Amino acid sequence: MLNHYETVFIATPVLSDVQIKEAVKKYRDFITDNGGEIVHEEDWGLKKLAYPIQKKTTGFYYLIEFMAAPELIAKLELQYRRDERIIRFLTFALDKHAAAYAQKRRANKSKAKEA
Repeated sequence: MLNHYETVFIATPVLSDVQIKEAVKKYRDFITDNGGEIVHEEDWGLKKLAYPIQKKTTGFYYLIEFMAAPELIAKLELQYRRDERIIRFLTFALDKHAAAYAQKRRANKSKAKEA
């Protein structure tokens, strides 16, 4: 049984574009290599942090929405903790209402892009 999850991670702002892409690829591949299925992803870019983390005031935000078995989450979060490029992360399960909301939000975004 696959559950619906969203994970957001914040990468350190000192990384180059290439290093950011490598980090994103690492986690996308990690999810798919472990039986997960990516539903959607968003690059939120460089944003100001609410408070300094490791003396940094900005970070690169990235969201991945995916379907996976519950066992994958602990492995994914262990990878985040071991990666010095990642300064914060949050993974949470979406219930059917949150998943429907995420789908509606994506649809509205694509309509806005077309207009």
